[in-house]
Amino acid sequence: MTTVKIRLGTINDVKEFVNAVTLCDFDVDLVSGKYVIDAKSIMGILSLDLAQPVTMVVHTDECGGFMQSVDRFVVR
Repeated sequence: MTTVKIRLGTINDVKEFVNAVTLCDFDVDLVSGKYVIDAKSIMGILSLDLAQPVTMVVHTDECGGFMQSVDRFVVR
């Protein structure tokens, strides 16, 4: 399992992120406070407070290519 903070600042960021996640055959969740959202759900993501970074939880240890595809959203 891999956990990182990400920021999705615009609607286009959300669309690009969801497109990357839907190509994966493993689960990815976004956590914001007490809410846990399936990262493949664009409506779920849009229901979160995206003004703040959210925690992305990738439920696999084999996620190298995926992490590269969403690297621009990772908060450093």
